[in-house]
Amino acid sequence: MVKELLKKLSDAHGLSSYEGSVREIIRTELEGHVDEFTEDAMGNLVAIRRGGDFKVMVASHMDEIGLMVQYIDDEGFIRFVPIGGWFGPVLYTQRVVLHGKKGAVTGVIGAKPPHILTPEERKKEVKIDDFFIDIGATSAEDVANLGIEIGTPVTIDREFTELANNRVTGKALDNRVGVALLIKALKETTSPHTIYGVFTVQEELGLKGAKVSAFTLDPDCAIATDVTIPGDHPGVTKKEASPVMGKGPVLVLVSAQGRGLMADWKLAGWLREAADEAEIPYQLEVGTGGNTDATIIHLVRGGIPSIPLSIPARYIHSPVEVVDIGDVEAGVSLLLAALKRDSPFA
Repeated sequence: MVKELLKKLSDAHGLSSYEGSVREIIRTELEGHVDEFTEDAMGNLVAIRRGGDFKVMVASHMDEIGLMVQYIDDEGFIRFVPIGGWFGPVLYTQRVVLHGKKGAVTGVIGAKPPHILTPEERKKEVKIDDFFIDIGATSAEDVANLGIEIGTPVTIDREFTELANNRVTGKALDNRVGVALLIKALKETTSPHTIYGVFTVQEELGLKGAKVSAFTLDPDCAIATDVTIPGDHPGVTKKEASPVMGKGPVLVLVSAQGRGLMADWKLAGWLREAADEAEIPYQLEVGTGGNTDATIIHLVRGGIPSIPLSIPARYIHSPVEVVDIGDVEAGVSLLLAALKRDSPFA
């Protein structure tokens, strides 16, 4: 089931450039279901289902945002830099895992307590630069003995949990949701085309892995399975984000007001027709912000027609992201229905 797979992926730790544990889960899940695996120098994993001459790349990034150790002071407190897009207040008082040379070490993110903030300090922006990680150490030597050093990757310590109405919450659902969707599709597809299921690295740091893999594979078109922001909860308007959780996957026609991606219209029509014929619910989005691997793929070589197939996810880039399992399942069904069809450019 999708839910069990998503839990396994969400609970795994895979900071950008350190996606190895996620990559191994994917290999295990797809062993015997694809014709070949390849892995490039950056760490992108390509699972290939061989078919006809028309080549479809379906990309899903494995990495999650996190932190990296920058400095360790004499008292054993650890300063860090954010890896990926964090909003400062989200990180304060979170529990984290430091992936050191001697194994995982648990820590907490601390800062000056609010009780002793001056009135002027209370008015200031909460900044990540003011935070530190406390692992219980009493000295820099103590930290070193635990296997922690400058450059140690750090991820959030949070477990996948079920909510009401078939909804779930966890860390890194951006983009383990897309990874789960692609794994399920690769297992079940009966496409006449050659399918490159590409599990990309370093998306959160500038779409880096997708650029490299798209150049190598040179597909005829690409679909990026990812998440998108819904406008169905307090603080977000429908004008800012039109998708609604529970109403199906989202075809993103425009990202970042076109500065990111203008989706290929033939490819969009191909997916829409597949959904309509199979009676699969879906939504359309014209976005003002946010990008996916599709944004960089469509600029590679002579241009690769691309579109994101996204799942609504609340509170992204936090440890408590929320998705509806029904949306993920509908996303799998839509992708399977499209991949059965003739080329959209025939």
